[in-house]
Amino acid sequence: MSAPIRVLVCDDQLLIRTGLVTIIGAQPDFEVAGECGDGRTAVDLAARLRPDVVLMDVRMPVLDGIEATRRLAGAGVPHPVKVLVLTTFNLDEYVYEALRAGASGFLLKDAPPDRLLHGIRTVATGAALLDPEVTRRLVGRHAARIRPAPDNAPDVPLTPRELEVLRLLADGLSNSEIAERLVISQETVKTFVSRILTKLDLRDRVQAVVYAYRHGLVT
Repeated sequence: MSAPIRVLVCDDQLLIRTGLVTIIGAQPDFEVAGECGDGRTAVDLAARLRPDVVLMDVRMPVLDGIEATRRLAGAGVPHPVKVLVLTTFNLDEYVYEALRAGASGFLLKDAPPDRLLHGIRTVATGAALLDPEVTRRLVGRHAARIRPAPDNAPDVPLTPRELEVLRLLADGLSNSEIAERLVISQETVKTFVSRILTKLDLRDRVQAVVYAYRHGLVT
Protein backbone atom coordinates (compact mmCIF):
# COMPACT_ATOMS: atom_id res chain seq x y z
CA MET A 1 0.00 0.00 0.00
CA SER A 2 1.19 3.54 -0.76
CA ALA A 3 1.74 5.96 2.09
CA PRO A 4 -1.30 8.01 3.11
CA ILE A 5 -1.60 11.66 2.16
CA ARG A 6 -0.65 13.66 5.25
CA VAL A 7 -2.77 16.79 5.71
CA LEU A 8 -2.32 19.73 8.06
CA VAL A 9 -5.65 21.44 8.76
CA CYS A 10 -5.53 25.16 9.58
CA ASP A 11 -8.73 27.04 10.43
CA ASP A 12 -9.46 29.32 13.36
CA GLN A 13 -13.10 28.21 13.63
CA LEU A 14 -13.04 25.15 15.85
CA LEU A 15 -16.31 23.73 14.52
CA ILE A 16 -15.13 23.89 10.91
CA ARG A 17 -11.67 22.58 11.78
CA THR A 18 -13.13 19.66 13.72
CA GLY A 19 -15.39 18.81 10.80
CA LEU A 20 -12.49 18.87 8.35
CA VAL A 21 -10.34 16.72 10.62
CA THR A 22 -13.18 14.22 11.01
CA ILE A 23 -13.82 13.95 7.25
CA ILE A 24 -10.15 13.66 6.35
CA GLY A 25 -9.29 11.28 9.18
CA ALA A 26 -12.03 8.86 8.14
CA GLN A 27 -10.40 8.18 4.76
CA PRO A 28 -8.04 5.19 4.47
CA ASP A 29 -5.68 7.07 2.15
CA PHE A 30 -5.41 10.16 4.38
CA GLU A 31 -3.71 10.98 7.64
CA VAL A 32 -4.28 14.14 9.67
CA ALA A 33 -0.72 15.31 10.35
CA GLY A 34 -1.89 18.06 12.67
CA GLU A 35 -4.29 20.94 13.15
CA CYS A 36 -4.12 24.56 14.28
CA GLY A 37 -6.07 27.80 14.42
CA ASP A 38 -3.63 30.53 13.35
CA GLY A 39 -1.19 31.18 10.53
CA ARG A 40 1.99 31.35 12.56
CA THR A 41 1.36 27.95 14.10
CA ALA A 42 0.54 26.65 10.62
CA VAL A 43 3.97 27.73 9.36
CA ASP A 44 5.73 26.23 12.39
CA LEU A 45 3.84 22.93 12.20
CA ALA A 46 4.32 22.61 8.45
CA ALA A 47 8.07 23.11 8.84
CA ARG A 48 8.23 20.47 11.56
CA LEU A 49 5.70 17.91 10.29
CA ARG A 50 6.25 18.31 6.51
CA PRO A 51 2.69 17.42 5.48
CA ASP A 52 1.86 16.61 1.87
CA VAL A 53 -0.89 19.24 1.80
CA VAL A 54 -1.77 22.17 4.05
CA LEU A 55 -5.49 23.01 4.09
CA MET A 56 -5.38 26.73 4.83
CA ASP A 57 -8.12 29.15 5.85
CA VAL A 58 -7.62 32.73 4.64
CA ARG A 59 -8.72 34.74 7.67
CA MET A 60 -6.89 33.64 10.79
CA PRO A 61 -5.40 35.46 13.79
CA VAL A 62 -1.71 36.17 14.50
CA LEU A 63 -0.78 35.53 10.84
CA ASP A 64 -3.34 35.40 8.05
CA GLY A 65 -3.57 32.54 5.61
CA ILE A 66 -2.11 34.55 2.72
CA GLU A 67 1.11 35.42 4.51
CA ALA A 68 1.31 31.90 5.93
CA THR A 69 0.95 30.54 2.38
CA ARG A 70 3.68 32.89 1.16
CA ARG A 71 6.06 31.61 3.84
CA LEU A 72 5.27 28.01 2.99
CA ALA A 73 5.01 28.07 -0.80
CA GLY A 74 6.06 31.47 -2.06
CA ALA A 75 8.85 32.44 -4.41
CA GLY A 76 12.24 31.64 -2.99
CA VAL A 77 11.03 29.09 -0.44
CA PRO A 78 13.64 26.29 -0.64
CA HIS A 79 11.24 23.44 0.13
CA PRO A 80 7.72 24.64 -0.71
CA VAL A 81 4.68 22.93 0.74
CA LYS A 82 1.51 22.38 -1.27
CA VAL A 83 -1.22 24.68 0.08
CA LEU A 84 -4.92 24.34 -0.65
CA VAL A 85 -6.78 27.50 0.36
CA LEU A 86 -10.28 27.46 1.81
CA THR A 87 -12.46 30.43 0.92
CA THR A 88 -16.00 31.74 0.67
CA PHE A 89 -17.42 33.95 -2.06
CA ASN A 90 -17.74 36.87 0.33
CA LEU A 91 -13.97 36.66 0.92
CA ASP A 92 -13.05 36.27 -2.73
CA GLU A 93 -10.94 39.44 -2.74
CA TYR A 94 -8.27 37.41 -0.95
CA VAL A 95 -8.08 34.49 -3.34
CA TYR A 96 -6.02 36.19 -6.04
CA GLU A 97 -3.45 37.20 -3.43
CA ALA A 98 -3.40 33.64 -2.06
CA LEU A 99 -2.67 32.27 -5.53
CA ARG A 100 0.08 34.84 -6.01
CA ALA A 101 1.47 33.79 -2.64
CA GLY A 102 1.98 30.26 -3.96
CA ALA A 103 -1.22 28.35 -3.19
CA SER A 104 -1.81 25.33 -5.43
CA GLY A 105 -5.52 26.05 -5.61
CA PHE A 106 -8.62 26.79 -3.62
CA LEU A 107 -11.88 25.27 -2.47
CA LEU A 108 -15.10 26.82 -1.28
CA LYS A 109 -15.81 26.16 2.39
CA ASP A 110 -19.26 24.83 1.56
CA ALA A 111 -17.91 22.26 -0.91
CA PRO A 112 -19.27 18.74 -0.31
CA PRO A 113 -16.92 16.24 1.35
CA ASP A 114 -16.23 14.32 -1.85
CA ARG A 115 -15.07 17.49 -3.59
CA LEU A 116 -12.88 18.38 -0.62
CA LEU A 117 -11.21 14.98 -0.66
CA HIS A 118 -10.78 15.06 -4.44
CA GLY A 119 -9.22 18.50 -4.14
CA ILE A 120 -6.69 17.36 -1.56
CA ARG A 121 -5.78 14.33 -3.67
CA THR A 122 -5.39 16.53 -6.75
CA VAL A 123 -3.07 19.00 -5.04
CA ALA A 124 -1.09 16.17 -3.40
CA THR A 125 -0.16 14.84 -6.86
CA GLY A 126 1.34 18.21 -7.77
CA ALA A 127 -1.56 19.32 -9.94
CA ALA A 128 -3.38 22.61 -9.54
CA LEU A 129 -6.99 22.82 -8.41
CA LEU A 130 -8.93 25.39 -10.37
CA ASP A 131 -12.68 25.29 -10.72
CA PRO A 132 -13.48 27.07 -14.02
CA GLU A 133 -16.51 29.06 -12.84
CA VAL A 134 -14.92 30.01 -9.55
CA THR A 135 -11.68 30.97 -11.28
CA ARG A 136 -13.51 33.34 -13.62
CA ARG A 137 -15.45 34.90 -10.76
CA LEU A 138 -12.62 35.20 -8.28
CA VAL A 139 -9.77 36.21 -10.55
CA GLY A 140 -11.71 37.80 -13.37
CA ARG A 141 -13.60 40.04 -10.98
CA HIS A 142 -10.33 41.73 -10.08
CA ALA A 143 -8.89 41.77 -13.58
CA ALA A 144 -9.02 45.57 -13.84
CA ARG A 145 -7.00 45.89 -10.63
CA ILE A 146 -4.33 43.34 -11.49
CA ARG A 147 -3.82 44.09 -15.18
CA PRO A 148 -1.17 46.63 -16.14
CA ALA A 149 -2.05 49.59 -18.33
CA PRO A 150 -2.08 48.62 -22.05
CA ASP A 151 0.93 50.79 -22.92
CA ASN A 152 2.88 49.25 -20.04
CA ALA A 153 2.07 45.66 -20.91
CA PRO A 154 5.30 43.67 -21.30
CA ASP A 155 6.12 41.42 -24.21
CA VAL A 156 5.18 37.80 -23.60
CA PRO A 157 7.75 35.29 -24.93
CA LEU A 158 5.20 32.86 -26.37
CA THR A 159 4.20 31.82 -29.86
CA PRO A 160 0.70 32.77 -31.06
CA ARG A 161 -0.48 29.20 -30.47
CA GLU A 162 0.99 29.12 -26.96
CA LEU A 163 -0.73 32.42 -26.20
CA GLU A 164 -3.99 30.94 -27.39
CA VAL A 165 -3.57 27.94 -25.09
CA LEU A 166 -2.64 30.21 -22.17
CA ARG A 167 -5.76 32.34 -22.65
CA LEU A 168 -7.97 29.25 -22.66
CA LEU A 169 -6.13 27.93 -19.63
CA ALA A 170 -6.73 31.21 -17.81
CA ASP A 171 -10.40 31.00 -18.69
CA GLY A 172 -10.58 27.78 -16.68
CA LEU A 173 -10.72 25.22 -19.49
CA SER A 174 -9.36 21.74 -18.87
CA ASN A 175 -6.89 20.04 -21.22
CA SER A 176 -9.69 18.08 -22.87
CA GLU A 177 -11.77 21.25 -23.39
CA ILE A 178 -8.79 23.09 -24.85
CA ALA A 179 -8.11 20.13 -27.15
CA GLU A 180 -11.72 20.18 -28.35
CA ARG A 181 -11.72 23.95 -28.82
CA LEU A 182 -8.49 23.96 -30.85
CA VAL A 183 -9.11 20.61 -32.57
CA ILE A 184 -5.86 19.09 -31.35
CA SER A 185 -5.04 16.10 -29.15
CA GLN A 186 -4.84 16.25 -25.35
CA GLU A 187 -1.19 15.19 -25.57
CA THR A 188 -0.51 18.21 -27.75
CA VAL A 189 -2.25 20.43 -25.20
CA LYS A 190 -0.06 18.97 -22.44
CA THR A 191 3.01 19.74 -24.52
CA PHE A 192 1.88 23.34 -25.02
CA VAL A 193 1.14 23.75 -21.30
CA SER A 194 4.55 22.35 -20.41
CA ARG A 195 6.26 24.75 -22.83
CA ILE A 196 4.30 27.70 -21.44
CA LEU A 197 5.27 26.90 -17.86
CA THR A 198 8.91 26.43 -18.84
CA LYS A 199 9.17 29.60 -20.93
CA LEU A 200 7.48 31.76 -18.30
CA ASP A 201 9.27 30.04 -15.40
CA LEU A 202 5.97 29.14 -13.74
CA ARG A 203 5.35 26.29 -11.34
CA ASP A 204 1.84 25.20 -12.33
CA ARG A 205 -1.47 26.10 -13.95
CA VAL A 206 -2.43 28.33 -11.03
CA GLN A 207 0.55 30.56 -11.65
CA ALA A 208 -0.26 30.54 -15.36
CA VAL A 209 -3.74 31.92 -14.63
CA VAL A 210 -2.30 34.64 -12.41
CA TYR A 211 0.31 35.47 -15.07
CA ALA A 212 -2.35 35.79 -17.78
CA TYR A 213 -4.41 38.23 -15.73
CA ARG A 214 -1.43 40.25 -14.56
CA HIS A 215 -0.24 40.70 -18.13
CA GLY A 216 -3.62 41.61 -19.58
CA LEU A 217 -3.97 38.50 -21.73
CA VAL A 218 -7.54 37.73 -20.67
CA THR A 219 -10.53 39.89 -21.58
